[in-house]
Amino acid sequence: MRQTIRTLLGTGTLAALAAVLILAGPGRAEAADGVEAIKQRGTLIVGTKADYRPFGFRDPSGAIIGLEPDLAADIAKRLGVKLELVPVVSANRIEFLQQGKVDMLIATLSDKPERRRVVQAIDPQYYSDFVNVLLPKKSGITDWAQLKGKPLCATSGAWYNKDVARTYGAEIIAFDGSEKPLFALKQGNCIGYVYDQSMLQGKLLDEDWKADYALPLKGILDAPWMMAVAQGNTSLQAVVEAATKDWMKTGFIVEEEKKWGIEPTAYSKAMHEKYKNATN
Repeated sequence: MRQTIRTLLGTGTLAALAAVLILAGPGRAEAADGVEAIKQRGTLIVGTKADYRPFGFRDPSGAIIGLEPDLAADIAKRLGVKLELVPVVSANRIEFLQQGKVDMLIATLSDKPERRRVVQAIDPQYYSDFVNVLLPKKSGITDWAQLKGKPLCATSGAWYNKDVARTYGAEIIAFDGSEKPLFALKQGNCIGYVYDQSMLQGKLLDEDWKADYALPLKGILDAPWMMAVAQGNTSLQAVVEAATKDWMKTGFIVEEEKKWGIEPTAYSKAMHEKYKNATN
């Protein structure tokens, strides 16, 4: 595609260039042309979180590490290529996939019908998590109903923001990523931070959070997470789905949870039990 466009530009044939763009269609994913293109390129490009410990975060050198980068590395190894990680946030991750900036997403993406309409979801889902609220221990809040009328920090693009506001009457204050709402929480701009429970559990592994903050509420809105590739990318879809089943068969995700300090979820343990004796 890029070579064709450069040739046409050299001839100055604008009409022909327009025709090429029309044939390409909106949102053509140049970085997601399938397994053969990835192998020719020699690199798998994966969108992942860089502010979501322990699923995806930066180490002191600036490299992105975590549970989901480990999954991405395993897929790259299966393909026999190098891995390039591209940091994404909730508000731009699907856009990055549609624009071809990444081959696939492993980015804490909750499985929702509206998302399946615009990307190719990978089945089975690789993870599942609850929604919870990180609260100061001194808040005295022990029930979701106590959030009514109170400002609650959140991450832009999180699917449950509207549900929490509608059901419990909290006043949602949304920020990009997870570091900004966490900073706002520490500054006293909100009563708590509503987010994925596993990430909040990971935050409480930090000394500067576990002393004064906790998760006193029961998790709600359990939702599976899905990996995704561009629509029509059936060859990469097949590779990733096979890898997912293998992870569940071997217990790889359960071991990854333990590696990164997460209590193995009921979902990951149940999927390991389901697949561990599978023959294919």
